[in-house]
Amino acid sequence: MKKQIITLATLSSLSFSALAIDCDPNLLPSWKNGSSKNAIVNFVKQATSEDTDGFIPIEQRIAVFDNDGTLWSEKPFYFQFAFAIDQIKQMANDHPEWKEQAPFKFALENNIEGLMQGGEEALLEIITATHSDMTVEDYQTSVANWLKAAKDPRFKQAYTDLTYQPMKELLSYLQTHDFKTYIVSGGGVDFMRVWAPRAYNIPSEQIIGSALKYQYQYNDGNPRVMKLGEILTIDDKAGKVENIQYIIGKKPVLAIGNSDGDQAMMQWATSQPNSMAMIVHHTDAEREWQYDRKSHVGKLDKALDEANQRDNWHLINMKTEWCEIY
Repeated sequence: MKKQIITLATLSSLSFSALAIDCDPNLLPSWKNGSSKNAIVNFVKQATSEDTDGFIPIEQRIAVFDNDGTLWSEKPFYFQFAFAIDQIKQMANDHPEWKEQAPFKFALENNIEGLMQGGEEALLEIITATHSDMTVEDYQTSVANWLKAAKDPRFKQAYTDLTYQPMKELLSYLQTHDFKTYIVSGGGVDFMRVWAPRAYNIPSEQIIGSALKYQYQYNDGNPRVMKLGEILTIDDKAGKVENIQYIIGKKPVLAIGNSDGDQAMMQWATSQPNSMAMIVHHTDAEREWQYDRKSHVGKLDKALDEANQRDNWHLINMKTEWCEIY
């Protein structure tokens, strides 16, 4: 039997061939060739070909994306909440009562489990305490300064470095084909507008999120907009659909999320012909995180069941379909 001699050059060639098969450097290079990539390419091809039944006029090419868990990571808890906890610590000297007062004492003790047990009410109390009674400009300056210094505890990288490369490629691919891309997130709109336009090439006016109420003040010839300690909108679940209607005024043809909080947005988008929804499924514990039905952050349960029953809903398996994460 003739022996097969495998040289370093052969191994290099084999590796390159495998990479060429799995990841096309010319088209969505961070996506492996597979069902999700095929769904994206076919959808865009149909939408932009006037001689097909799937053609979508440019003015109707609206694509909406969730942010947390869809465009960047969200574990071990939302990055905006990490900012809020750090702000609580900075403000603690002016609020000695917080040492014994929930939920603030949990933030000061780095007791994330205790914070999460307080549910949405506790989270909103932390957010309103750290995001209000200041001008929009002052708030966004504090966010920008925090983002320059803060590091994710697991990956030891800036939070803005934990945006998903495959999703940024998808955004660019859609934008190149005349899709108007929006962020529709439960995260704070003023928080996202500090960094997201640069990260995703999406202008501030195309970013929709949760918000506190605003108040205009003239202030003796010095106009300013203050952030108040009252909720204006929670951009989650049905609230996403309502805000899309109010702000965009058009039904999207493509909706992409990662959790049950995005289910209503995806249902609404796909209630029409020539539409599609996609769900980023967190299946990669080694390169990112693995979670779905039982997670307190980014819970994917009912939407996962629906995706398994709908032809135009696609699950993006991060572990098997992404060549790289960040």
